[in-house]
Amino acid sequence: MKEEIAKIKENSIREILESKNLKELSGLKVKYLGKKGELTVVLRGMGKLMPEERPIIGTLVNDVRDELDLVVDKKEKELKKAELQKQLESENIDVTEASKKTVLGSLHPITQIINEVEEIFLGMGYEIASGPEVEKAIYNFDKLNTPKDHPARDIQDTFYITEDIVLRSQTSPVQARIMEKQKPPIKIICPGAVYRSDSVDATHSPVFNQIEGLVVDKNISMADLKGTLEMFAKRCLGENTKIRFRPHHFPFTEPSAEADVSCFVCGGKGCKVCKNEGWIELLGCGMVHPNVLKNCGIDPEEYSGFAFGFGVERIAMAKFGIEDMRLLFENDVRFLKQF
Repeated sequence: MKEEIAKIKENSIREILESKNLKELSGLKVKYLGKKGELTVVLRGMGKLMPEERPIIGTLVNDVRDELDLVVDKKEKELKKAELQKQLESENIDVTEASKKTVLGSLHPITQIINEVEEIFLGMGYEIASGPEVEKAIYNFDKLNTPKDHPARDIQDTFYITEDIVLRSQTSPVQARIMEKQKPPIKIICPGAVYRSDSVDATHSPVFNQIEGLVVDKNISMADLKGTLEMFAKRCLGENTKIRFRPHHFPFTEPSAEADVSCFVCGGKGCKVCKNEGWIELLGCGMVHPNVLKNCGIDPEEYSGFAFGFGVERIAMAKFGIEDMRLLFENDVRFLKQF
């Protein structure tokens, strides 16, 4: 058996030293030192030996195993060093070679408008609020004074998940949630995506972005609303921008109005952007309906407020002279890189 062990030692050391790569070395390690390796087989055959021979052979096998471990470790270091050197040589970088052109992106026009509007209202002391896009009907409709028989609640106008869960059709539910949890004074804007069952065309989309604003405090009036919107319009669209109100109806505000701004391209003279009218429809607004305040736990006898809301796409289209809303969603780089 001593001769067999000596032969295993001689062959294993020779093969290990001649191994060309780490994979080959790993195979030899298993062949000689593994659980089913040649040295392990020798140990398992020690039961056939005389009792006095077993410790001698056992010691001899362990000495050979230790020696092979050292040889394997040394060879492994050599092979790793050689492979690293080969990798460094093959991956050598020529720093004088011209690099690939890096193409930098830019903010999407919708994101630009949202950032700009947020900056304006933050400067006016507003806070930014957010809420779920998959919303309970009670927040999307009931608390906002929109009864069950209102046309806005028809399945043709609203995406229903269940009878009581909808994709929010406006960011107004955020206002209701804030009024429920926070006592006045409240001064917030609510940017976010909204969903309506509209066909896609140049001015409509089933998914678009909206920013709504809400102020609730004592002695808030229509004059505060108009002054706020005038300041916003001047900062967003230019210092010479004027604003006008037209009577309208929204279930959650009373009185309600549509707000137009003077065309910032032609100054009100009439052009392609304003369709020769001199005015551009901007947003809907009004004084918060007493029922809405009451539904959200605020006493309408003590507090009043105003609210407004507009589509971000509408601002972007007006400000950048875009005639088709679909351009904002098709992600054509040739279009987007202009901004």
